[in-house]
Parts: sequence; C-alpha cells; structure tokens
Amino acid sequence: MKKPAHVSETPATQWLRHAGVSFSEHPYDYVEHGGTAESARQLGVSEHQVVKTLVMQDDKAQPLIVLMHGDCQVSTKNLARAIGAKAVEPCKPEVAQRHSGYLIGGTSPFGTRKVMPVYVEATVLALPRILINGGRRGYLVSLLPAVLTEALGARPVNCALAA
Repeated sequence: MKKPAHVSETPATQWLRHAGVSFSEHPYDYVEHGGTAESARQLGVSEHQVVKTLVMQDDKAQPLIVLMHGDCQVSTKNLARAIGAKAVEPCKPEVAQRHSGYLIGGTSPFGTRKVMPVYVEATVLALPRILINGGRRGYLVSLLPAVLTEALGARPVNCALAA
C-alpha cells in the first residue's frame, strides 16, 4: 500500500501537534461507504477501537460532535437526554461539511472549522488506544482516548446502541 504524500498535514494533525498530543499515523485505501468496518479490516484492528466522528445538531439546529465506537450506533434519544436537548439528529452531509470543514468520510473532531461541543461515548474512554480520523479520507491517527477529554474537552455520555 502506498502512502499518500504529506498525509500528516491536515488541520487535525496540526491541532494535535499544537496541543502536544502524541499520535501515530495510519493511512489506508479509502473505500466509498466502507466506513469503520473497512478501515478496521485494512488496518487489522477491532472496529470497536475505531472511533467515528459524527456531526449532529440539536433541536435548535446547533451543531455538535459525537464520537462513537465504529461498531455502534448513537441513540439520539439517549444523547438528547444526556445533553439536555429536546432532540438530536445527524446533520445532512453538506451541513456537516460546512460546520467541520472536512469531507464526509474524513471528518475529524480536531481542528474543525467551527468550534462545537464534543461528546464521547463513555466506553470509548476505557479503551487502551483508539484510532480516529486524522482529517482526510483514508487516514486515521492512533492516540490515547484521554486526549478526547483532556485536550479536546469532550464530555462523556452514554448513548451507544450495538449495531
């Protein structure tokens, strides 16, 4: 597998470096609609360890980010209850892209265009290491899950549904 040139130069990795976060890079061959199952397969890791970055919005159309295990779905009802909103729903792809500055399939919670509240499924924080999008399709970074709460300020919530 050939590595893309300058793979590490994304707003996400610039943010991580600026925050002094240690991470390793994991490029893979992006497959349209392959999702976390495809990246986990190519990188030889559990899909549970691959964290997806979802841009959602509350009932007031305020954007937020949810970080979830690759093999789980978000219970929007439980998430809304946890954050004190009436409802939460996924943003349309073009809206998510406008908020985050990233293409769908390459969305990272780090270095987003707009500062948004970030919520992380609490069980993600119990993993020894996670892989999360590095700001480009076909590019994950591996880091300690504590980075999500300590450097990013993500709030733990319980909103996972097994897929």
